[in-house]
Amino acid sequence: MHGYSRLGTGRSNATPPSSPPSSPRFRHGRGKNSGGRATKQRMVERLVFMLVSAVFRRKGVLLFAPLLYISGMLLYMGSLGFDVVSLKNTVGVVVHKRTPPGSVYRSPQVFEKLWPFMEAENNGRANALMMAWNSSVHQGWKPCVDKIISKTELPKSSGFLIIEANGGLNQQRLSICDAVAVAGLLNATLFIPIFHLNSVWRDSSKFGDIFDEDFFINALKSRVDVVKELPEEIRQRFDNNISNIVNLRVKAWSSPTHYLQKVLPKLVQMGVARIAPFSNRLAQAVPANVQSLRCLANYEALRFSEPIRMLAENMVDRMVKNSSQSGGKYVSVHLRFEEDMVAFSCCEYDGGEEEKREMDIARERSWRGKFRRRGRVIRPGANRVDGKCPLTPLEVGMMLRGMGFDNTTSVFVAAGKIYRAEKYMAPLKQMFPRLETKDTLATPEELAPFKGHSSRLAALDYTVCLHSEVFVTTQGGNFPHFLMGHRRYLYGGHAKTIKPDKRKLALLFDSPNISSFRWEDFRMQMQDMLRHSDHKGVEMKKPSGSLYTFPMPDCMCKQAEPRNENSNTTGLV
Repeated sequence: MHGYSRLGTGRSNATPPSSPPSSPRFRHGRGKNSGGRATKQRMVERLVFMLVSAVFRRKGVLLFAPLLYISGMLLYMGSLGFDVVSLKNTVGVVVHKRTPPGSVYRSPQVFEKLWPFMEAENNGRANALMMAWNSSVHQGWKPCVDKIISKTELPKSSGFLIIEANGGLNQQRLSICDAVAVAGLLNATLFIPIFHLNSVWRDSSKFGDIFDEDFFINALKSRVDVVKELPEEIRQRFDNNISNIVNLRVKAWSSPTHYLQKVLPKLVQMGVARIAPFSNRLAQAVPANVQSLRCLANYEALRFSEPIRMLAENMVDRMVKNSSQSGGKYVSVHLRFEEDMVAFSCCEYDGGEEEKREMDIARERSWRGKFRRRGRVIRPGANRVDGKCPLTPLEVGMMLRGMGFDNTTSVFVAAGKIYRAEKYMAPLKQMFPRLETKDTLATPEELAPFKGHSSRLAALDYTVCLHSEVFVTTQGGNFPHFLMGHRRYLYGGHAKTIKPDKRKLALLFDSPNISSFRWEDFRMQMQDMLRHSDHKGVEMKKPSGSLYTFPMPDCMCKQAEPRNENSNTTGLV
């Protein structure tokens, strides 16, 4: 049977049999002169048809290109992967959905396969701790805040600036440093920052409990005036209640221009201004003189209070003593595997239904209803593939052993209360017997004054990590970001930090064929990851970056190359 043309082209009786019959509408009114017109009409119609078809095909490809791309990516990631199984003596097939590579926590099975190789290598190779960082990568950056900041007499104060810092230790640190910068910008006198009692951290510590107030005030005296108390006249005007002072709401990441145009007039008018909260209230990109104040505050003016400093220094000394076999060098790990972090990540591990129940309870306790809102979809597998799941102690241990850190390596773990610590910490201790935490480095009596104060405990972890030869960050956040910047400031511009590629680790630890998992292949990939961290250790701040993580070039100067090989003198440029 022939199909009819949608264009309804007329045909004569002489049309070959293979052509469709002509439309009835054109079977009348044809004379001798109609043949030529019909031929021309057919040619025009064919030309139009070919043109329309070509355009449709071209546009069709363009229209479907995004859909084809998305489908291809989904297939590549395995989201639409299926296994088709033929059944003998049965009509049809059974289709099983295949989990995407890297979406399932199979690290314990991988460890069971690799552990014999790790044991065989104990003390068999040179410890990576002794040669983790390539000295040729170091570019000789030195702190030069004093050179950047010009020492001039302070102008007349525009008024008193009061800010309230919230969050944990390093969120508070950020607020303090930004407050110093804003006070300098406005020629304001800074009142010692107030710490807001956070519902998550639940730490009632004040500024002086965590930081050395007198040292802070003295270090800033040539640039910003800082006071512990407000004048009597201002206190009386507001009934000795700071909350009565009008709160100037400032948007996040506000520019210096905003402060000069909106905040300064109010400050001059009232003699005092309060900004609460003051978290991330100053833009990253600001003029050099404002950035220099951030540098001075963070890297020079802020040091921990004497009780924290004394215990932290003792803990560092103990780690160095325990690491005598490696020349006093040790590895520190910021391990984010606390219950709240695991719950917030919405990732699944190997705890089954009991784990799911515990995580649901934890999410509801800390973030009431947030994860049960309409339209909220939790995809644990996708989170793992995307590298958003906290690394378990087991995974951190396998990564470090693959990089070449052997069982003689001293490891300090900075963390809160690890989720199911007895289960998850056991394999890490198996791989690194010389493992320490603040609870093992310090006695219960030494830690007693800090218990119940999460920021003070975090300050102890921060100090021990700061002085390690290698620092490992596993989940991001303010703690590792500030620590990486501080380490760059102390170690010639190099962060000496391992920042794992968690997407790659997810694929490696979810090996679909564990029986063929080769230790040598794994070790080579881990050493490539270490080399990449070494390469990225020295990194300049981008325009939108934070100097709290990247202090070069705002807070540090690069040393000039020596004039000759025998010269030991260098200069700052």
